[in-house]
Amino acid sequence: MCNGIMSEKTRPFPTHVGIIMDGNGRWAKAHGVPRVMGHNAGMQAMKKIVIASSNMGIKYLTVYAFSTENWKRSTEEVSGIFNLIVKYVNSELEELDENNVHINIFGEYDMLPKASIDAIDKMVGRLADNDGLVFNIALNYGGRDEILKSVKAIAEKCKSGELNPAELTEDDISAYLYSGSTKFNVPDPDLIIRTSGEERMSNFLTWQAAYSELMFTDTLWPDFSPEEYAEMINAYANRDRRFGGRKE
Repeated sequence: MCNGIMSEKTRPFPTHVGIIMDGNGRWAKAHGVPRVMGHNAGMQAMKKIVIASSNMGIKYLTVYAFSTENWKRSTEEVSGIFNLIVKYVNSELEELDENNVHINIFGEYDMLPKASIDAIDKMVGRLADNDGLVFNIALNYGGRDEILKSVKAIAEKCKSGELNPAELTEDDISAYLYSGSTKFNVPDPDLIIRTSGEERMSNFLTWQAAYSELMFTDTLWPDFSPEEYAEMINAYANRDRRFGGRKE
């Protein structure tokens, strides 16, 4: 047993965990501080969960950091989130590298401010050869948008004759998603966790989550601890995953 988690050899264990990090704004309101302070507290929680995932032996972790719909928020809040990206890279890059973490970005982050883009490029480049925890950050990401881009790319391949529409498979679509076009082919998530009491997917990993186990907690994201995370991983081990089939 390691950090409250049974060995992967003795119990079902998630290879890939996705997390919808929700509740930063409500945490800030409850503590009487600006919303950006809630996002800062959320960043600290994310750091702890990344470390816990690595320690538990989880191979892939995908977090929902900024959706395509989040642009609707105030300019002040959005700018604060992007500034935190730069802060995160500057403060955590050395430790991420020391822990052999590999980072992918799911989403069109070229729309972000230049300072954020430069920080992300620096981080991704520095960690490119690492092969430990594969940490995927969904940034300016939307599940339907991801599928749409995949379909457009496949349509172009069909138009040029490189692909035959009659022979297309689900694997072909998966290969053109962010998760399928990375250095490490990211498998579909076994478990998706959402904090803050909301119980919906909010356009997160729409294709990949078809058979993911879902867990929800009322805990606001900044208060989500490695201990509660470990409890959820243990609870996952008791789930009966049938993928549309049934036990005989």
